[in-house]
Amino acid sequence: MENTSKNIEKNASQKQAEHICVGILAHVDAGKTTLAEGILYQTGQIRKLGRVDHKDAFLDTHAMEKERGITIFSKQAELTIGEKEVTLLDTPGHVDFSAEMERTLQVLDYAVLVISGSDGVQGHVETLWHLLKCYDIPTFLFVNKMDLEGTDREQLMGELKERLSDDCEDFMRGGEQADEEFCERIALHDETLLEEYLEGNMPGREDIAGLVKERKLFPCYFGSALRLFGVEELMRGLVNYSEEEQYPA
Repeated sequence: MENTSKNIEKNASQKQAEHICVGILAHVDAGKTTLAEGILYQTGQIRKLGRVDHKDAFLDTHAMEKERGITIFSKQAELTIGEKEVTLLDTPGHVDFSAEMERTLQVLDYAVLVISGSDGVQGHVETLWHLLKCYDIPTFLFVNKMDLEGTDREQLMGELKERLSDDCEDFMRGGEQADEEFCERIALHDETLLEEYLEGNMPGREDIAGLVKERKLFPCYFGSALRLFGVEELMRGLVNYSEEEQYPA
Protein backbone atom coordinates (compact mmCIF):
# COMPACT_ATOMS: atom_id res chain seq x y z
CA MET A 1 0.00 0.00 0.00
CA GLU A 2 2.85 2.36 0.92
CA ASN A 3 4.59 1.72 -2.42
CA THR A 4 1.32 2.31 -4.27
CA SER A 5 0.90 5.68 -2.53
CA LYS A 6 4.42 6.67 -3.43
CA ASN A 7 3.84 5.73 -7.06
CA ILE A 8 0.65 7.79 -7.16
CA GLU A 9 2.48 10.79 -5.70
CA LYS A 10 5.33 10.30 -8.15
CA ASN A 11 2.97 10.11 -11.13
CA ALA A 12 1.08 13.17 -9.92
CA SER A 13 4.30 15.17 -9.63
CA GLN A 14 5.33 14.08 -13.11
CA LYS A 15 2.06 15.41 -14.51
CA GLN A 16 2.44 18.84 -12.91
CA ALA A 17 2.39 21.61 -15.48
CA GLU A 18 5.62 23.31 -16.37
CA HIS A 19 6.10 26.72 -14.81
CA ILE A 20 7.79 29.78 -16.29
CA CYS A 21 8.25 33.32 -14.99
CA VAL A 22 7.70 35.91 -17.72
CA GLY A 23 8.30 39.65 -17.41
CA ILE A 24 6.84 42.31 -19.69
CA LEU A 25 9.18 45.22 -20.42
CA ALA A 26 8.82 48.30 -22.59
CA HIS A 27 9.53 51.96 -23.16
CA VAL A 28 6.85 54.06 -21.47
CA ASP A 29 3.55 54.28 -23.41
CA ALA A 30 4.38 51.33 -25.68
CA GLY A 31 1.33 49.47 -24.34
CA LYS A 32 3.00 47.09 -21.91
CA THR A 33 0.27 47.16 -19.25
CA THR A 34 -2.39 46.98 -21.96
CA LEU A 35 -0.74 43.79 -23.21
CA ALA A 36 -0.72 42.38 -19.68
CA GLU A 37 -4.44 43.19 -19.42
CA GLY A 38 -5.05 41.44 -22.74
CA ILE A 39 -3.22 38.30 -21.60
CA LEU A 40 -5.15 38.25 -18.32
CA TYR A 41 -8.41 38.71 -20.20
CA GLN A 42 -7.65 36.04 -22.81
CA THR A 43 -6.79 33.53 -20.07
CA GLY A 44 -9.95 34.28 -18.08
CA GLN A 45 -8.23 35.95 -15.13
CA ILE A 46 -10.26 39.15 -15.54
CA ARG A 47 -13.71 39.66 -17.03
CA LYS A 48 -13.24 43.21 -18.24
CA LEU A 49 -10.32 44.83 -20.02
CA GLY A 50 -8.90 47.71 -18.03
CA ARG A 51 -6.97 50.63 -19.52
CA VAL A 52 -4.15 52.70 -18.11
CA ASP A 53 -5.68 55.93 -19.42
CA HIS A 54 -9.01 54.99 -17.83
CA LYS A 55 -7.20 54.35 -14.53
CA ASP A 56 -8.78 50.89 -14.16
CA ALA A 57 -5.90 48.61 -15.21
CA PHE A 58 -6.00 45.44 -13.10
CA LEU A 59 -2.29 45.45 -12.23
CA ASP A 60 -1.89 49.21 -11.65
CA THR A 61 -3.42 49.25 -8.18
CA HIS A 62 -1.41 51.92 -6.35
CA ALA A 63 -2.95 55.39 -6.00
CA MET A 64 0.11 57.06 -7.57
CA GLU A 65 -0.12 54.74 -10.58
CA LYS A 66 -3.78 55.58 -11.11
CA GLU A 67 -3.06 59.30 -10.71
CA ARG A 68 -0.10 59.38 -13.10
CA GLY A 69 -1.37 56.72 -15.51
CA ILE A 70 1.92 54.77 -15.50
CA THR A 71 3.28 51.62 -13.86
CA ILE A 72 5.55 52.46 -10.93
CA PHE A 73 5.81 49.16 -9.07
CA SER A 74 6.34 45.69 -10.52
CA LYS A 75 3.22 43.52 -10.16
CA GLN A 76 2.65 39.82 -10.63
CA ALA A 77 -0.24 37.61 -11.68
CA GLU A 78 -0.53 33.84 -11.75
CA LEU A 79 -2.23 32.31 -14.78
CA THR A 80 -2.36 29.28 -17.03
CA ILE A 81 -1.52 29.54 -20.72
CA GLY A 82 -2.08 26.28 -22.55
CA GLU A 83 -0.05 23.61 -20.78
CA LYS A 84 2.08 26.00 -18.74
CA GLU A 85 1.66 27.75 -15.42
CA VAL A 86 2.90 31.30 -15.82
CA THR A 87 3.93 33.95 -13.34
CA LEU A 88 3.43 37.19 -15.28
CA LEU A 89 5.34 40.27 -14.08
CA ASP A 90 4.41 43.75 -15.30
CA THR A 91 7.36 46.12 -14.82
CA PRO A 92 7.66 49.93 -14.89
CA GLY A 93 8.40 51.40 -18.29
CA HIS A 94 9.31 54.93 -17.23
CA VAL A 95 13.04 55.66 -17.04
CA ASP A 96 12.60 57.15 -13.56
CA PHE A 97 11.68 53.72 -12.21
CA SER A 98 14.32 51.66 -14.03
CA ALA A 99 15.78 50.38 -10.76
CA GLU A 100 12.46 48.73 -9.89
CA MET A 101 12.34 47.15 -13.36
CA GLU A 102 15.94 45.91 -13.20
CA ARG A 103 15.37 44.16 -9.86
CA THR A 104 12.69 42.11 -11.56
CA LEU A 105 15.10 40.85 -14.23
CA GLN A 106 16.89 38.69 -11.67
CA VAL A 107 13.92 36.30 -11.35
CA LEU A 108 12.79 36.03 -14.98
CA ASP A 109 12.92 32.89 -17.10
CA TYR A 110 11.69 34.77 -20.19
CA ALA A 111 10.87 38.33 -21.17
CA VAL A 112 8.42 39.95 -23.57
CA LEU A 113 9.78 43.24 -24.88
CA VAL A 114 6.95 45.46 -26.10
CA ILE A 115 7.73 47.99 -28.82
CA SER A 116 5.40 50.66 -30.15
CA GLY A 117 4.76 50.12 -33.84
CA SER A 118 4.22 53.84 -34.33
CA ASP A 119 7.51 54.82 -32.62
CA GLY A 120 9.78 51.90 -33.48
CA VAL A 121 12.98 51.15 -31.56
CA GLN A 122 13.46 54.08 -29.17
CA GLY A 123 16.55 54.75 -27.07
CA HIS A 124 15.19 53.16 -23.89
CA VAL A 125 14.24 50.05 -25.87
CA GLU A 126 17.91 49.60 -26.76
CA THR A 127 18.80 50.05 -23.07
CA LEU A 128 16.30 47.34 -22.11
CA TRP A 129 17.68 45.08 -24.85
CA HIS A 130 21.18 45.53 -23.45
CA LEU A 131 19.97 44.65 -19.93
CA LEU A 132 18.22 41.52 -21.19
CA LYS A 133 21.45 40.49 -22.84
CA CYS A 134 23.45 41.18 -19.66
CA TYR A 135 21.05 39.05 -17.61
CA ASP A 136 20.98 36.38 -20.38
CA ILE A 137 17.17 36.33 -20.55
CA PRO A 138 15.49 34.65 -23.55
CA THR A 139 13.24 37.24 -25.15
CA PHE A 140 10.08 37.42 -27.22
CA LEU A 141 9.11 40.69 -28.91
CA PHE A 142 5.63 42.12 -29.35
CA VAL A 143 5.31 45.09 -31.69
CA ASN A 144 2.19 46.85 -30.47
CA LYS A 145 -0.17 49.49 -31.89
CA MET A 146 -0.07 48.01 -35.38
CA ASP A 147 -3.67 49.20 -35.81
CA LEU A 148 -2.47 52.80 -36.02
CA GLU A 149 -2.13 54.46 -39.41
CA GLY A 150 1.36 54.59 -40.83
CA THR A 151 2.76 51.42 -39.23
CA ASP A 152 4.75 49.27 -41.63
CA ARG A 153 5.42 45.70 -40.54
CA GLU A 154 8.22 44.99 -43.02
CA GLN A 155 9.96 48.24 -42.18
CA LEU A 156 9.67 47.57 -38.44
CA MET A 157 11.01 44.05 -38.88
CA GLY A 158 14.02 45.48 -40.66
CA GLU A 159 14.53 47.98 -37.83
CA LEU A 160 14.43 45.21 -35.22
CA LYS A 161 17.08 43.27 -37.11
CA GLU A 162 19.28 46.31 -37.62
CA ARG A 163 19.05 47.96 -34.18
CA LEU A 164 18.48 44.98 -31.88
CA SER A 165 19.58 41.69 -33.43
CA ASP A 166 19.66 39.96 -36.79
CA ASP A 167 18.32 36.93 -34.88
CA CYS A 168 14.87 38.56 -34.64
CA GLU A 169 12.36 36.65 -36.78
CA ASP A 170 8.74 37.30 -37.70
CA PHE A 171 6.79 34.41 -36.18
CA MET A 172 3.45 35.57 -37.56
CA ARG A 173 4.56 34.94 -41.13
CA GLY A 174 4.33 31.19 -41.56
CA GLY A 175 5.40 30.49 -37.98
CA GLU A 176 2.58 28.19 -37.03
CA GLN A 177 2.33 26.52 -40.43
CA ALA A 178 6.06 25.72 -40.33
CA ASP A 179 6.33 26.18 -44.09
CA GLU A 180 9.59 25.70 -45.94
CA GLU A 181 10.54 29.39 -45.95
CA PHE A 182 10.00 29.66 -42.20
CA CYS A 183 11.98 26.47 -41.52
CA GLU A 184 14.86 27.73 -43.63
CA ARG A 185 14.92 31.04 -41.76
CA ILE A 186 15.00 29.18 -38.43
CA ALA A 187 17.70 26.73 -39.54
CA LEU A 188 20.01 29.59 -40.50
CA HIS A 189 20.35 30.49 -36.80
CA ASP A 190 22.22 27.31 -35.90
CA GLU A 191 24.91 25.41 -37.78
CA THR A 192 23.72 21.96 -36.66
CA LEU A 193 20.09 22.70 -37.52
CA LEU A 194 21.16 24.03 -40.90
CA GLU A 195 23.01 20.80 -41.68
CA GLU A 196 19.95 18.78 -40.69
CA TYR A 197 17.69 21.04 -42.75
CA LEU A 198 19.89 20.57 -45.83
CA GLU A 199 19.49 16.81 -45.28
CA GLY A 200 15.71 17.21 -45.35
CA ASN A 201 14.96 17.46 -41.61
CA MET A 202 12.77 20.40 -40.67
CA PRO A 203 13.32 22.19 -37.32
CA GLY A 204 10.73 21.09 -34.75
CA ARG A 205 9.16 22.83 -31.79
CA GLU A 206 11.87 21.65 -29.41
CA ASP A 207 14.59 22.85 -31.76
CA ILE A 208 13.02 26.31 -31.88
CA ALA A 209 12.54 26.38 -28.10
CA GLY A 210 16.21 25.50 -27.69
CA LEU A 211 17.30 28.37 -29.94
CA VAL A 212 15.09 30.79 -28.02
CA LYS A 213 16.47 29.53 -24.72
CA GLU A 214 20.04 30.03 -25.93
CA ARG A 215 19.19 33.55 -27.22
CA LYS A 216 20.04 32.50 -30.75
CA LEU A 217 16.51 33.38 -31.87
CA PHE A 218 14.04 36.10 -30.86
CA PRO A 219 10.43 35.42 -31.96
CA CYS A 220 8.62 38.60 -33.03
CA TYR A 221 4.85 39.10 -32.98
CA PHE A 222 2.85 42.03 -34.32
CA GLY A 223 -0.56 43.27 -33.21
CA SER A 224 -2.66 45.58 -31.10
CA ALA A 225 -2.96 44.77 -27.40
CA LEU A 226 -5.89 47.17 -27.08
CA ARG A 227 -7.82 45.32 -29.78
CA LEU A 228 -6.49 41.90 -28.74
CA PHE A 229 -4.94 41.44 -32.16
CA GLY A 230 -1.85 39.22 -32.06
CA VAL A 231 -2.14 38.56 -28.31
CA GLU A 232 -3.28 34.95 -28.75
CA GLU A 233 -0.43 34.29 -31.18
CA LEU A 234 2.06 35.66 -28.66
CA MET A 235 0.64 33.47 -25.89
CA ARG A 236 0.80 30.43 -28.14
CA GLY A 237 4.41 31.24 -28.87
CA LEU A 238 5.23 31.51 -25.17
CA VAL A 239 3.76 28.05 -24.61
CA ASN A 240 5.29 26.40 -27.67
CA TYR A 241 8.76 27.87 -27.53
CA SER A 242 9.62 28.07 -23.84
CA GLU A 243 11.15 25.54 -21.47
CA GLU A 244 10.85 25.27 -17.71
CA GLU A 245 14.05 26.32 -15.97
CA GLN A 246 15.69 23.49 -14.05
CA TYR A 247 17.13 24.70 -10.76
CA PRO A 248 19.40 22.67 -8.44
CA ALA A 249 17.48 20.85 -5.71
